[in-house]
Amino acid sequence: MADKKSIRIGILGFGTVGQGVWKHLTQDKAALERRLGVKLVLARASVSDLKKKRAVKLPKSKLTADSFAIVDDPSIDIVCELIGGTTLARELTLRALANGKTVVTANKALLCEHGEELFEAARKEGVHYFFEASVAGGIPIIKTLREGLIANRFPLIYGILNGTTNYMLTRMEREGISYEDVLGEARRLGYVEADEALDLDGVDAAHKAVILAYLAHGKWVSLNDMFVEGIRKITAQDVEYARQLGYKIKLLAVIQRDFDKEALSVRLHPALIKKSELMAQVDMVFNGVSLTGDVVGTTLLVGRGAGQDATASAVISDIADAVYAIQGGPAPAISEEDAEVYDALGAGLRLAKPQDIASAYYLRLRVKDQKGVLAKVARVFADAGLSVATMIQHEDPGSNSAVLIFTTHLSNEAAAAKAVAKLENLDAVLETPFLLRIFNPPPM
Repeated sequence: MADKKSIRIGILGFGTVGQGVWKHLTQDKAALERRLGVKLVLARASVSDLKKKRAVKLPKSKLTADSFAIVDDPSIDIVCELIGGTTLARELTLRALANGKTVVTANKALLCEHGEELFEAARKEGVHYFFEASVAGGIPIIKTLREGLIANRFPLIYGILNGTTNYMLTRMEREGISYEDVLGEARRLGYVEADEALDLDGVDAAHKAVILAYLAHGKWVSLNDMFVEGIRKITAQDVEYARQLGYKIKLLAVIQRDFDKEALSVRLHPALIKKSELMAQVDMVFNGVSLTGDVVGTTLLVGRGAGQDATASAVISDIADAVYAIQGGPAPAISEEDAEVYDALGAGLRLAKPQDIASAYYLRLRVKDQKGVLAKVARVFADAGLSVATMIQHEDPGSNSAVLIFTTHLSNEAAAAKAVAKLENLDAVLETPFLLRIFNPPPM
């Protein structure tokens, strides 16, 4: 190894993913070095608490509480930003890039909120910024989009991008257990983020959808301009009703582009999807992404979307690409040429309006168990422009109420919102109406 160039790696953040990267780089070091033709040196890792016990043990000399000491160390070539968040992570990333270092990240929130700034900073400094681990863990979705399917335009990309919620919905569907009970189990297993809203309210998956939308269509979309809904309101009864109708409920990211109207829709929400669809069979902690290209047709990628090993695998893949880049490989991850391509992709592209977004719907209502209620509900549907496809009525003895489950024919988001608002104001409706989309992807 003496005649090989040494590449020194610093890791910012030594939590679950950071420890996984260190562990696997150490275990597989000899094989990686043979493939890459360099000597890999794990220089240092930064932590917030030097006294905390960790599964992966490092010599004291390899740990620091000062992340800036790593990004300012002139001997370090690659910085892996694994601390999460968007404030300190942004400052450290910009400083590392300004210091001429290659940066690898798994931070989807940072990319979603500051990607444009970070890509520009990397271009300005002539360095590289890699981010494969930011979306779908071990699934190489970013490389697939940017390299493997480069000849395609993508009218539809959709998928399951959060393993925690997929695990919860799978358990609810298979075992009939309540949302509260399965959430407790997910917490016990350590599947839920410390900030639970990231998983349960769909924020984590929405960040990933924003990144995919940019890579496919050259447009950054703010979460404020998206439908972002989580799974908190889904009951075991909803899952059972969906099963009776031939569907499963999945938390789906959906990115659709109408190339004729130049309209883009990016949304993240639970949806009913037919049990016969391959995506419906992606269960437990697995993620799946379906890409429909105008050349290749539909491609489905499935794999572990989260967890130490899956994310560490993606980070190490980027480290390998970073080593190649440092040795004179491909241009920076988002080069000047790439930026021009993305600008052209997004030129003239507008966000779709609610009336442009077509869907069928599932609607759950709890109503007074009395005459005339169904007629009132039917009038609201007709006035809003919704056409009923099916209805299930479930009486609740002793409560003087009934649960009505409707599915509709194809309509649009504006009509559905109008119907929900009117239903909410009916005296006979006892609870806030609960709406889910029904997602029917085109045949593969």
